[in-house]
Amino acid sequence: MTRPFVLLSVAVSIDGHIDDMSPERLLLSNAEDFDRVDQVRAECDAILIGAETVRSDNPRLIVKSETRQAARRAAGRTAQPLKVTVTASGNLDPAAKFWHHGTDEHRPVIYTTEAGAPKARERLGKLADIVAVGETVDFGALLDDLGARGVDRLMVEGGSHMHTAFLSAGLADELHLAIGPTLVGDTSAPRFVNPAQFPGGATRRMRLVDVTQLGDVAVLRYHPKETQ
Repeated sequence: MTRPFVLLSVAVSIDGHIDDMSPERLLLSNAEDFDRVDQVRAECDAILIGAETVRSDNPRLIVKSETRQAARRAAGRTAQPLKVTVTASGNLDPAAKFWHHGTDEHRPVIYTTEAGAPKARERLGKLADIVAVGETVDFGALLDDLGARGVDRLMVEGGSHMHTAFLSAGLADELHLAIGPTLVGDTSAPRFVNPAQFPGGATRRMRLVDVTQLGDVAVLRYHPKETQ
């Protein structure tokens, strides 16, 4: 069984935060980079975010460009990638936009724990496919299941816990890091990754494969499994 290629995508401030502590979502990127992200979404078979991102941002998580949707259909694919989320508790709001936009052709998939699965089924009913992958979420089993569903390319858009889980387990194949020209300066604000033990430790250098300027945003592409 072939696991999907895993691409992590994140926008950060210069000081490494993905948001501030205000009630409104901090926009770290710009219009050009948002369009780039839409293109990357269109190239993927599935997009994953954590349950906390579903709760805090309430995203639709769709390919917005109708031209890109049409191109996917012309290639024999669904107009929208499969949507995926991860929750240990199973506590998700059935009214969230995540379940009701871009889901005409396939239901989102929830990966959860053995303990969280009953709660997720109670809360979501027929809105999603619910898969238990261990007493704690086993991300390797998650990728195995997505591969069995025909997912060749998975885009992970956050948040911190998801990025940390994939990187610390050595499961990320590519990282797109968009750096916005802002400083958050709040130690309590969420960061790109949480403290963890990462493969190779602090001295291991990922391979940088591309740097692109999009207006005032710099996009860095790394291959985490490779070294310089």
